[in-house]
Amino acid sequence: MSLSSPTSERRLLHRRAIDVQVYARDDGLYEVEAGLTDTKTRDLPLATGLRLAGDPIHAMQLLLTVDAELNVLAARSATTWMPYAGVCDQHGDAYSRLVGLNLMKGFRLGLKERLAGVKGCTHLTELCQILPTAVIQAFAGLVLDVREGSADGLPPFQLDRCHALRRDGEVVRTHYPRWYRSADAASPLAAVTAMPASTS
Repeated sequence: MSLSSPTSERRLLHRRAIDVQVYARDDGLYEVEAGLTDTKTRDLPLATGLRLAGDPIHAMQLLLTVDAELNVLAARSATTWMPYAGVCDQHGDAYSRLVGLNLMKGFRLGLKERLAGVKGCTHLTELCQILPTAVIQAFAGLVLDVREGSADGLPPFQLDRCHALRRDGEVVRTHYPRWYRSADAASPLAAVTAMPASTS
């Protein structure tokens, strides 16, 4: 179902395209290629000159190397279209600061500490924020066990991360019965009432 059912004529002003692709390497590691492109449907006067309709305002890429535990082992960026040529792309290897972060554990907080504001590029840093869920999607069923959970007895990573997959919900009861817990069993009151009466 489309959300678009316009009640009046409309025209496209701006398009932001984000693309993330995840590759398995022959050496057991993984590469994450992410790109962001902004385009306008009209000529846009920038401080540095006129940008023609259809030519990108921004076109930038990130390349990360990660391992099976989602640790970032290498990271670099490239900017090919920018508003301020020769300046926007002069942040050096700022995005190599992602190395050492883990995409599943505190990544966005670490990203903010290392690259927020003037430490990096607004758009590249925004692009980084979608990487955890994109890589998890790539790893689901291959690297991450989405049925049985982890070897240390933890449930599948996706449970309790959205309303559909809450542990006391119908989807988990039906498709992940091992990990289902009723709302009553999860409540502190239920735990108290379930305690045996004292025999003293």
